[in-house]
Parts: sequence; structure tokens; C-alpha cells
Amino acid sequence: MPEAFTPESTIREVMTRLGEHGHELLRNHGYDTGEGFVDSLSQYQSLERAARSDRIRDLVGLIGELNSIT
Repeated sequence: MPEAFTPESTIREVMTRLGEHGHELLRNHGYDTGEGFVDSLSQYQSLERAARSDRIRDLVGLIGELNSIT
């Protein structure tokens, strides 16, 4: 069973493990990965850090949704 997502999980982990579904969940919570995800530094940003910088809404809800599909 894959390790659960946590606030310390990175954007890259979400995208790598969940692909398009992860992209959709991030987008639904306000995080725009853009086309091709070219901003390489933000790939390694934790979900918590993205939430603190107002790039993700409802971090707890996002993590719950991410973990419900793994």
C-alpha cells in the first residue's frame, strides 16, 4: 500500500503518483500547475508551504481527497 499523503508531501509526489487525477485535485484546490509544469522549483514545494503561501485552499480537504484515491 502506498504511503499516505501528508502536509510534507510535495507537489511533485502528487503529480508523479496520481498523474492527471492529482493535477485535477490540485487545480480544484487552487493550485495551478500550468502546461507541462515548467516551474521546476515549485514541484518540490510541500503541500503545507503551498497552502501557507495561498496557492492551495483547504489543505486538510485536499489531503483527505488525495488519500481517498490511493
